[in-house]
Amino acid sequence: MTIETTNVLLAAPGEGRDRIVRLFTKIGWRLLPFLMLCYVVAFLDRINIGFAQLQMKQTLPFSDATYGIGAGIFFVGYMLFEVPSNLLLERIGVRKTMLRIMFAWGIVAAAMAFVQTPVQFYIARVLLGVFEAGFLPGVILYLTYWYPSGRRGQVMATFMSASAIAPLLAGPLCGATLKYLDGVGGLHGWQWLFISQGVPASVLGVAAYFYLQDKPEDGAWLTAKEKSLLRLQHEQDHPEVETSSHSGFWQMATDPKIYGLILVDILLLGANYTMVFSIPSMIKSWGISDFLHVGLLSTLPQIAGVIGMILVGRHSDRHRERRWHYVLCVSVAALGILLMIFAQGNIAFAILGLTIAGLGFISAVPLFVTTCTEYLSKASIAGGVAFIAGLANLGPAAAPPAMTFITTVTGSPVYSLYLVVVLYLLSGAVLLVTLRGASSRSR
Repeated sequence: MTIETTNVLLAAPGEGRDRIVRLFTKIGWRLLPFLMLCYVVAFLDRINIGFAQLQMKQTLPFSDATYGIGAGIFFVGYMLFEVPSNLLLERIGVRKTMLRIMFAWGIVAAAMAFVQTPVQFYIARVLLGVFEAGFLPGVILYLTYWYPSGRRGQVMATFMSASAIAPLLAGPLCGATLKYLDGVGGLHGWQWLFISQGVPASVLGVAAYFYLQDKPEDGAWLTAKEKSLLRLQHEQDHPEVETSSHSGFWQMATDPKIYGLILVDILLLGANYTMVFSIPSMIKSWGISDFLHVGLLSTLPQIAGVIGMILVGRHSDRHRERRWHYVLCVSVAALGILLMIFAQGNIAFAILGLTIAGLGFISAVPLFVTTCTEYLSKASIAGGVAFIAGLANLGPAAAPPAMTFITTVTGSPVYSLYLVVVLYLLSGAVLLVTLRGASSRSR
């Protein structure tokens, strides 16, 4: 820290606070729009299968079971490569990591347009997971380089609002592509869907290499005073003396609470991706057949989720409380799904329930991520975030095929929705028990 920075903070506390606010505002405008754009593209490539399958099953020999397996198998490759990717990020930096990840997954996502058999479909989905693995935990780790823990709740919520913005865009984009590009150039609409949403990922991967900096010290757009002030914020957040019991990845992996957090994430992601993959089909089952109308209605839970995650993240930061905020969110999600179930053919109430559910389950995600970054120590955060996120992919790997099986056996999606309700409520209960009496790790 420079003498000038110290003098500003000590002699003029109000002015010092203003400089801190301006600093993080500047960082936010520099990093968050680009990272959010990358995450929007990532999420589109992950979930557009929910829309594509509406038309794929008309042109390819794909059953509901094939689609369910393909939706879930993506997370197998994702799970296996998340930890190595994040540990590699610390060695080679975010620029090379984003280039490697995004360029490769964009190629695979576009190549999905040319699958013809279930086996080809499965292979493409696994490869998409392998190449995309590490993107989300890598960005989460990267943001911890720039933001101290007290500012991460709202920052994570802002960044992860991209996961709600993506489906918000996916509805109209996917619906319009399926409807208006079907037959153009001799390709089906679902083929244009994969091509048009895969190529941008590769382009953004190249852009990330030139736009991002590996560490704050490399940022030429920050002045020397701003870098000193940022270092001070992190020094206050991370004392030089390491007091956490997690001095590294392997010690972190022996902490029972980590596995409680993994279970929470398994339940949350299993329920979330079941909802995300199923929303187009559910809306269609309510008697809405036009692809564009299905897409437009699917934006309602995303709009509610974007608003909710920003407001909840801000309130959570203000009170420095995560657990009960999370429990409230997953409870709202469960309530919305129950309203959908009991709507009994009333489209208005079904859509209201879906919107309420979106408000809850979308808002829950950044709260959980922030909880993990605050619990993990500085020494273990790189591998720890990826370790939790990697094993948590067991949830979305298993849940969509399981839900498809339940629906096929019972002949009704209602029992699958009841199971989703249970997953949400269990995730809240497990988080309360896991971190009962626990505080954020000293860094």
